[in-house]
Amino acid sequence: MERRLAAVLAADMVGYSRLMEADEQGTLARLRTHRIELIDPSIAKNRGSIIKTTGDGMLVEFPSVSDAVACAAEIQGRMRRRNSDVPPDQRIQFRVGINLGDIIYEDGDIYGSGVNVAARLEQAAGVGEICVSGAVYGQVRGSCGFLFEDQGEQSLKNISEPVRIYRLLLDEGAPVAAADASGPAPVVKPTLAVLPFANMSGDPEQEFFADGLTEDILTELSRRHELFVISRNSTFVYKGQAVNIREVAEKLGARYIVEGSVRKGGNRLRITVQLIDSCNDSHIWAERYDRTLDDIFEIQDEVTSAIVATLPGRIEAAQQDEVSRKKPASLAAYECVLAAKVLHHRSTAADNAKAMDLIDRAVELDPEFAHAHAWRGCIRGQAWGYGWCDDPEAMLQLALESIQKAASMDDNDADVHRLMAAVSILQENLDQAQYHQERALSLNPNYDLVVVQMGELLTWQGRPEEGAEWIRKAMRLNPHFPVRFWSHLGKAHFTARLYEEALTDFKRLPSMDAVQTALAAACHSWLGNTQQAQDCVAQIRAMQPEATAEGLLAGLHYGRKEDAAHFTDGLRKAGLA
Repeated sequence: MERRLAAVLAADMVGYSRLMEADEQGTLARLRTHRIELIDPSIAKNRGSIIKTTGDGMLVEFPSVSDAVACAAEIQGRMRRRNSDVPPDQRIQFRVGINLGDIIYEDGDIYGSGVNVAARLEQAAGVGEICVSGAVYGQVRGSCGFLFEDQGEQSLKNISEPVRIYRLLLDEGAPVAAADASGPAPVVKPTLAVLPFANMSGDPEQEFFADGLTEDILTELSRRHELFVISRNSTFVYKGQAVNIREVAEKLGARYIVEGSVRKGGNRLRITVQLIDSCNDSHIWAERYDRTLDDIFEIQDEVTSAIVATLPGRIEAAQQDEVSRKKPASLAAYECVLAAKVLHHRSTAADNAKAMDLIDRAVELDPEFAHAHAWRGCIRGQAWGYGWCDDPEAMLQLALESIQKAASMDDNDADVHRLMAAVSILQENLDQAQYHQERALSLNPNYDLVVVQMGELLTWQGRPEEGAEWIRKAMRLNPHFPVRFWSHLGKAHFTARLYEEALTDFKRLPSMDAVQTALAAACHSWLGNTQQAQDCVAQIRAMQPEATAEGLLAGLHYGRKEDAAHFTDGLRKAGLA
C-alpha cells in the first residue's frame, strides 16, 4: 500500500436509471460521445488520472487541486452549452465533488477518507454543480479566477466530523441556456426528428424494411455534428399513428420533421420522403425513389445514402434564407456560421472579407463551438489560397491554428478532417491529405463535400479516372450539389486527357476564373482548336494581365510532374508562356 496526499474528484451522472430506461442505446451513445469529445480530453489536459469508472460515474485523481477544479469547471460549463438545445428530460448532467486529503493507493485503486469525503461532496452537489471541501477552497481561493459560495459546515453520511462545503460559482450561477435579453443568444443547432416510415404495402415483410430504413437514416444523420437528431426511442412511439406534425414537433422539441413511406407493387418498391418545417408546416424538400426488388439491403443502403446526403443541405439552405433577412448584429453563433458559409461559397475577395468578420463573431459568441473554429480555418484558407491577403504566411498559420483548435475540441467531426485534408492539399502534402480524407470518410461516408474532395485528391495524385467517379458519386448523393462540383469534374477529365468532356463540364459553370479558363484553353489547344484556345488566353489576360503558365499552375496541385507539364504545355501551345 502507498499513502499520499492527492486531489480527488468524484462525479456522478444525474438521473442515469431514468434515462437508461427511456432510451438505453441513445443514452449510452450520448454519454460515450461526451466522454470522447469533452470529459476525457479535459481530464488529460489538466493532468488527471481516471482511477475507475462505473456506469454513471467516475473517480479521478489530480496532482493539484487547481487542476481538479479547472477540469470540473470546464466540464460543467461546456456541458451546460451542450445541453442548451436538449429537452430537459433528455439532458445528461453531472454532480461533482472535489476533496484534498490522504489516500491509499493499492492495485490501481484508491481508498481512504480523502476518497470518501469526495464521494459525499458529490452527493451534496446540485444538478450541474461542483462542491469542494474547505481544504480545496483554502488552496484555490483568490487564485485562478474561481469564485465560491460558502455552504457552511454540514454532516455527511459516514463521515464522523462535519465538513465545510463550498459551491463553485459557474458563470455566476446563470444557466447558459438562458440568454441575456440584451446579449446574443446561445448556439442552438437545428433539431431534427425522423418519424418511422409508414409501410403502405399491406405486406408485413416490408415492415422490417421500413423500420430498418428509418433507423439507418437516424444513424447516418447523427454523424452530422451540425444537427441535433432526436433519438429513435423518442420518435418510434409514433409508429403506426396518424400524427399532427406541429404537435409532434412541439413534444419532441424538434423544428424539422422527416417523414416517409414505403410501398411495394409487384417487383418494384417506391419510397417517398419529405422534410417539413414545423414552424409553418411548409415542405422544404420531397423526393421519390423507385427501385426494383433485386437486393433489398442494397436498396436500403442506396436510399439511405441519398436521403442523408441531401437533408442537411436542405435544412441549411432553409436557415440561410432566414439568416439573409436578419441583420448580422442580431445573429447568434450558429447563424453567423451559416451566413459566413454563404459568403464563402461565393468565392470573391469582398465576400471572403465579410465571411471572415462573421465567423470571427461566431467564435467570439461561443469560443467552445468547434464547427465555428473549423469554418474559421476554412475561410482563412480560402483567403490564403486565392491570395486575398497581404501576408500569406500569417494567414495560412491562422487557418491552421483554427482548424487544429476545432480538432482539439472535436476530433470526430468529419468537417474538421475534411478541412485539414484541404489545407494539406494546398500545402502540396498529398500523403497527409490522404490520412485526413480517409478519416473524414470513415466518420461520414455520405457527406457530399467529403466525397467530392476524395475525387479532387485522386485527381492530384494522378488517378483522375477514379477521381471523376468519386465526383459523380457526390453529385448523385446530393442532387442539389454546389455548382463548383462541375469544376472539380472538369479538372479530373482534363487530367485524364478527356478534353471534350472537360469542356462540357466547364461550360456548366455560370462564370470561370483564370485557372478554369486556362484549363479550357489547354483543352482547346490539345484538341487543335487554335482560335478557341487563343480566345481563352485573351480572357485570361483580361482577368490577370501578368498571368503566366507557371503562375496559373500554382492554382492546381498535381503530385506528378507529367500532369503539371501536360497543363503548362497545353497553355504554351495556346499562346500563354
